[in-house]
Amino acid sequence: MMTSILWLWTTLALAAVCYSLHSLFFTKRERLPPGPKGLPIIGNLHMLGKNPHQDLAKLAKKHGPIMYMQFGFVPVIIVSSPEAAEKFLKTYDQVFASRPYHEGSWYVGYEQRNLSFAEYGPYWRNMRKLCILQLLSSHKINSFQYMRTQEVGILVESLKQAAFDGASVDLSALISSLGVNMSCLMIFGKKYMDNDFGDRGFKEVIQEVLHVAAIPNLGDYFPLLGVLDVQGITRQFKALAKVFDTFFEKIIDDHLQSSEHKQTKDFVDIMMGIIESGASEFEFDRRHVKAVLLDMLIGSMDTSVTAVEWAISELLRHPEATRKLQKELEEKIGLERIVEESDLEGLEYLDVVIKESMRLHPVAPLLLPHESIKDCTVDGFQIQKKSRIIINIYAIGRDPNIWPDPESFIPERFSGNNIDLRGQDFRLIPFGSGRRSCPGLQLGLTVVRFVLAQLVHCFNWSLADNTEPTDLDMSEVFGLVTSRAKHLNVIPTYRLHK
Repeated sequence: MMTSILWLWTTLALAAVCYSLHSLFFTKRERLPPGPKGLPIIGNLHMLGKNPHQDLAKLAKKHGPIMYMQFGFVPVIIVSSPEAAEKFLKTYDQVFASRPYHEGSWYVGYEQRNLSFAEYGPYWRNMRKLCILQLLSSHKINSFQYMRTQEVGILVESLKQAAFDGASVDLSALISSLGVNMSCLMIFGKKYMDNDFGDRGFKEVIQEVLHVAAIPNLGDYFPLLGVLDVQGITRQFKALAKVFDTFFEKIIDDHLQSSEHKQTKDFVDIMMGIIESGASEFEFDRRHVKAVLLDMLIGSMDTSVTAVEWAISELLRHPEATRKLQKELEEKIGLERIVEESDLEGLEYLDVVIKESMRLHPVAPLLLPHESIKDCTVDGFQIQKKSRIIINIYAIGRDPNIWPDPESFIPERFSGNNIDLRGQDFRLIPFGSGRRSCPGLQLGLTVVRFVLAQLVHCFNWSLADNTEPTDLDMSEVFGLVTSRAKHLNVIPTYRLHK
């Protein structure tokens, strides 16, 4: 015990000396972006609360769209405007295309072999090419259309029964289960129950990863403190890594032992086929397969359905927007059948509702951090090598200089303009932009549009417990995926004639 305390004080003393020398000899010589004054050693970490995207947005209003902060020993640049985001994600994209060391991804993501957190370089380029061509191509996404139709149909039947019974439902839980089932079928080829994933259950373990990975980890900002694990986060990551590795090993072994002939190959089939054929242009073994499986699972399971949940929440609060969307769906589809994916093209009001919901409620309000691979000057400010770049798309989406009445849900603001959400217009970048943009954008949009259209077309919705729409709690829980703090309890009423 005394040894641990001595180590802690020694580490803090060394940290104080290093911080003082760093401040004296390095930062003073450069024209850094403006930013809030920090404290010795910890820098600005104390300024982050439970919703750091909101805290950073408030600070940016005072210090500007390119803001300098210090998190421990790590220089951090906070980007909070479309113009600034374009500089970092397009103009100087290659300079800022890397990822910083992230302890969680190091342990859980097989030493950052996953696509999300891999450093920029030949390995990342080859891995991204493999994922886009083999796993996330339009052809592959379309091959799972029947599965999506089946799973969404099961959800509709469940809600239809609740409507006939006059019962309320936990829509958050139902669409979360839908996300789990669709992801598992696409990635693993079968659904998995909670008891297939250790003692705590499938969903709980994923939620823990999303939560713990978003916690500011002292080990990422004070390398010496990482050894001591004063927050206990390293122990959590190691335990989670063991759970995931056991699960993925079992899945891979089951696939290798199976003689089943599948009409549509899942992601495990495809990647194990690449290993067996030796066709990969780079080192690719079971570790890389498991790292990609983790990425695909976390990237697909919660993101799309959380976006649907936020959109439904806003539509509940704005019945006029709901009626407009239902009218558009009725005119194209009628009330005799449910929505099919082939119906989605040309549904303009559906698209503007999704854009407005993603503007107000980006699933990832802070894009995954970028890291500069060399010194660079942006707008006259010196950005030093190894700086961490955080794009605050929450702040961009609520900037009154861009969006009139930014706190209000007004889908019509997107009507008649060419603002797109695929990364080309920096006013709206829920999927990021540039080299590190989300490779699953097309799949994510397909799921969001299909599920939201189905829920709005098939049902009218009212809040349970006689809650008025204006009283709906819209508070959020920050994480790698930022979801509603409270589940959405609603009463469905079936609309269709069949």
